[in-house]
Amino acid sequence: MLGQQVSVAAGRTLAARLVARAGRLIAGGTDGLTHLFPSPVALACADLDGLGLTQARTAALRALARAVIEGALDFGAPEEEVVAALVALPGFGPWTAQYVALRALGEPDAFPAADLVLRRVAAAGGPPLTPCALEARAEAWRPWRGYAVLHLWRAAGDAPQHERDVAGNPHQVAGTPSAGTRPRGKRSRSRRDQ
Repeated sequence: MLGQQVSVAAGRTLAARLVARAGRLIAGGTDGLTHLFPSPVALACADLDGLGLTQARTAALRALARAVIEGALDFGAPEEEVVAALVALPGFGPWTAQYVALRALGEPDAFPAADLVLRRVAAAGGPPLTPCALEARAEAWRPWRGYAVLHLWRAAGDAPQHERDVAGNPHQVAGTPSAGTRPRGKRSRSRRDQ
């Protein structure tokens, strides 16, 4: 969520500042690794002033941390429960929840239908599809819509510059996956269910 509505570079900068401020210092890190990402407790207690985060983003991070601490959000739960819990938090909408399902949970059918790049590329040169129209088109891609997402993002990145100007450049959209990223497959049920 640090990368929402900012460039990839800005999202990385915000994440690096957050980790440097609230993350745990590690000894002997390699390849420039110096800190671990903050735990939910560290994130909930951290002074986030001066990092460049908006008040709304700071509130959303704290709400996320509290939800994990209090057990309202369990990333080991089934994907549908994680998505519902995320959407219930301030600052997290369906796009973010589906993006987390795709990238963090490896859900192969996750589908952020409101993504502007997806809506433009799927329109094949016409006006961007509405999220509802894209959802309808994507029904045929179940249960592998996450792979379609990655393909469409990649297609937008591979398009000639004049087409990217029309379709939207995924390298300017925060959180766009790299070419080699793919969903990891269905996750198992919650650890509690095993």
